[in-house]
Amino acid sequence: MSKLKAVIIGCGRSSLDPDSRDHGISHTHVLGYQALESVKVVACADIVKEYAEAYANLYSLPKHYIDYKEMVEKEQPDIVSVCTWPGLHAKMVIHCAKAGVRAIHCEKPMATTFGDAKKMKAACDKAGVQLTFNHQRRFEPQYAHARALVNQGAIGTLQRIEVFCGNLYDWGTHWFDMMNFYNNDAPANWVMGQIDARSDGGVFGVRMEDQGLSQISFSNGVHGLMFSGAGQMPGAEHRFLGSEGYIDVQMPVVRIRGIGDKNLREITYPEKKNIGAWSAITFGIKDLIHGLETGREPELSARKALATTEIIFATYESSRRRGRVDLPLDINDHPLHQMMDVGEVGPDRKG
Repeated sequence: MSKLKAVIIGCGRSSLDPDSRDHGISHTHVLGYQALESVKVVACADIVKEYAEAYANLYSLPKHYIDYKEMVEKEQPDIVSVCTWPGLHAKMVIHCAKAGVRAIHCEKPMATTFGDAKKMKAACDKAGVQLTFNHQRRFEPQYAHARALVNQGAIGTLQRIEVFCGNLYDWGTHWFDMMNFYNNDAPANWVMGQIDARSDGGVFGVRMEDQGLSQISFSNGVHGLMFSGAGQMPGAEHRFLGSEGYIDVQMPVVRIRGIGDKNLREITYPEKKNIGAWSAITFGIKDLIHGLETGREPELSARKALATTEIIFATYESSRRRGRVDLPLDINDHPLHQMMDVGEVGPDRKG
């Protein structure tokens, strides 16, 4: 069988320094593809010629471009990885879908507005293109094990999931997605949220809150709580409360006191590259390729990413409405941007 052809959009300035390549997300994509026998990365593109050239040299890619549209037209890839800022995702994904690629693997967060997120999925659904988003945390072993414990009934009936992180959007997209993952992707019914945005901080061209709170009610009766920014509760990234116990996850440790446990017990996962966040990207790529070859929905599917994105924007919308938001969400904009009357911010600044 001939190998699948992949290309990368967005190389980044870290390409100029080989020692920093692990820190650029596009580098984890190319390494993920190159770890698999069934894929060959044939080209990359970046609007900065020096970045594209350096990236191609680092990974021995045959070609590099400054125009991603030209690259897609000339290379006719099977798979495209989109590793640019969120504000560029929609137009790039939609162009690639219309150009006839078979699969698109896009970075998170999904988009800068809920309308763009919906358009991306709709365009790929219409074109029959497999669309995935890099919520790779689903493949990290400590999180997968915690989910397995919950599904095994180790803490009785799951009642609440709590997660804690720096913001609702850039980091929060991972943790909202993990909340869905832990809850076996049960749909959310409603969201109620509040935010504080007193500074002018942002990340990847998107305005950010300084502190946020989101409450989610899921269709299976489980409730979720997200705490972001200042005032986070210490001690655990993720916490599960069940009818007969609880689980705390603080990477790389899972702690449980469940049915049959007299005391809190601890399971530790060494923080090594082969089980960390970066190599989880390789597992996600392997999974999306399996989905492409078999027709199975990938773990990182656009359907699941859109459910996560809906919760993010519903939280902001709840703050705008000053009330609960019942789903499905009926907006197309970014509520925080509208409330603050701001456009894009940058460079990469976190509030």
